Amino acid sequence: MDKITFAVSDTETADFFVLEQTRLGGTDYILVTDMEDGDGEALILKDLSKPEDKESVYEIVSDDTELDAVAAVFEKMMDDIAFVSEEKE
Repeated sequence: MDKITFAVSDTETADFFVLEQTRLGGTDYILVTDMEDGDGEALILKDLSKPEDKESVYEIVSDDTELDAVAAVFEKMMDDIAFVSEEKE
């Protein structure tokens, strides 16, 4: 599992492990978790980078329709995961 480090601010970073990636409608998405093993917090991130950018720029997918669509794709790709929204808990 690939580990990537994100710059959260100028002085703060966060490490995540990439579980899967996909492309929908010309946009790249990655599914990341904060734990290498076990049940961890998962996020779906959308790549906002342009081809000429030297570094990737990601944002958390927050639009409910987009999130549901991308989550459904990841669930089909990885039969051992199920997404649980914090709002639905």
